[in-house]
Amino acid sequence: MTTIAEILRSRHGDTKVGLRFEDQEWTWDEIVQESCDRAAALLDTVPRPADRQVHVGVLLDNVPDFVFWVGACGMAGAVLVGLNSSRSGPEIADDAAHADLDLIITETKWAATLAEGGPAAPVWVVDAEADGDAAYAKWLAPYRGAQLPQVQPSAEDLAMLLFSSGSTGRPKAALVSQGRLGRLTDTLVGRLGIDRDSVTYLSTPLFHGNAVMINLAPAWHAGATVAMVRKFSASRFSDDIHRHGVTFVNYVGRTLSYVLTRPEDPRDRTSTLRLAYGTEGSVADVLRFGERFGCEVMEGYGSSEGVLRINRTPDTPPGALGLPANGADVRVLHQETGEECPRARFDETGRLVNPEAIGELVGVGLAHTFEGYWKNPGAMADRVRGADYWTGDLAYRDEDGWFYFAGRSSEWLRVDSENFAAAQVERVLERYPGTVAAPVFAVADPVTGDQVMTAIELDPDRSFDPVAFGEFLAAQPDMGAKWWPAYVRVVERLPTTGSGKVDKAPLRHVAWNTARDAVYARVGRTAEYVALDAAGRAELVARFQEHGRAAYLPQDEMPA
Repeated sequence: MTTIAEILRSRHGDTKVGLRFEDQEWTWDEIVQESCDRAAALLDTVPRPADRQVHVGVLLDNVPDFVFWVGACGMAGAVLVGLNSSRSGPEIADDAAHADLDLIITETKWAATLAEGGPAAPVWVVDAEADGDAAYAKWLAPYRGAQLPQVQPSAEDLAMLLFSSGSTGRPKAALVSQGRLGRLTDTLVGRLGIDRDSVTYLSTPLFHGNAVMINLAPAWHAGATVAMVRKFSASRFSDDIHRHGVTFVNYVGRTLSYVLTRPEDPRDRTSTLRLAYGTEGSVADVLRFGERFGCEVMEGYGSSEGVLRINRTPDTPPGALGLPANGADVRVLHQETGEECPRARFDETGRLVNPEAIGELVGVGLAHTFEGYWKNPGAMADRVRGADYWTGDLAYRDEDGWFYFAGRSSEWLRVDSENFAAAQVERVLERYPGTVAAPVFAVADPVTGDQVMTAIELDPDRSFDPVAFGEFLAAQPDMGAKWWPAYVRVVERLPTTGSGKVDKAPLRHVAWNTARDAVYARVGRTAEYVALDAAGRAELVARFQEHGRAAYLPQDEMPA
């Protein structure tokens, strides 16, 4: 099908159950009807600006109304703008203003935030009926039973603005056209093996491209059943899989890790789950999850910008991303010179021995497929150089052509004149027994340059042993001498972005300057780690001041 609108309309009249949420369910025909009702209200009551399509902001958890508005906007030719509910109030208001919203759909808990600092757009609160305010229902009432919209969006019309996760700076709103979303959905239905008998589990937030592109849209296309939950819960995951007979789940970030921290359900080994598809799962977690649920776990590389994808094949080496989809010309280029980086070489332990092989992942000749960002020429310039599309992600490529992810372009570390990527160190640290995740980032040295720091989240039944940790690092043959963390912060739960990726920004800002969590400092260049107490923090502050580097001190931690 050419457009996402055509895919959305195709389920009209389908009486198969399409959506389950809590104790409710809707057939596909009912979902399309709910979408038509909203589309009719939208077309009749919200004027279209002279120079663009109508922009509809949706600030909701994963609730049925979000699904209905995906359908309404797609069929009506409006632009759906998912707002990240995990951001702070001022940030949400800023995102809403940046996106030029003409209508906002939200819940009571965010209405005040939007009223205080958001754009001057009508706001409908979908759960207001619980407080006796039926304004939203009254607005929709005249349009109940509406026919399919008469408008026929073109492939070039925008379908969505997808905000990036914000893990490396202010989120950017990527443009997603009707045609691109339609073509991607056509492709993914086959690649993911989603058919009419499939049951997909939708727990990733719908404001993120992963949820719409990898789960909801393919399920809509195939007429599968979507089992949706308001928010991801590791403790509820296994029970939901078995209760709904789930066959497919999408994930991003640390989802697999969190599921694996929970006790195994006796039913897991014989579950109905066939495929888990996502990105950024560790090699160990991918293997453990697949074994526990008796399913295939497929990692892929892609982004909301949709310019290129790298997919695993059956013969992809452990730890590798795979090969470019559709034979695209993808290379690893030096960020400054633009020259292709040398192929990666590994020693007998699998450690990369030529860090100069790391560069930025670039789609050569693919810039014309990049649809751009909404009102962000600076971010556009970062991505497009001539005819090439620069992803902003680091990678390296081995002699056989396999690509490996090496982190974001902002995650280069330089210690004692050696450059390396954070992802290289994280792969080693994540092997430490009981580790859920161990993000690595640079912190300032009190004298000069930077040092390595990590924050570690462990399984709930594990405690951090500094002696065992030092011994573990000393025993890793692929652990670089400059990679050792100077500081280790042990956290109960790592901060994450709304899409589930680890958010390093708050960790980097506070660094070792916290009394909330235990922090351990490495003793010289030994394998010994000692607790960093208040006196130790004060001594570090004094060293920064002594060497004229007070400006590099981490910020104070906000009170709990």
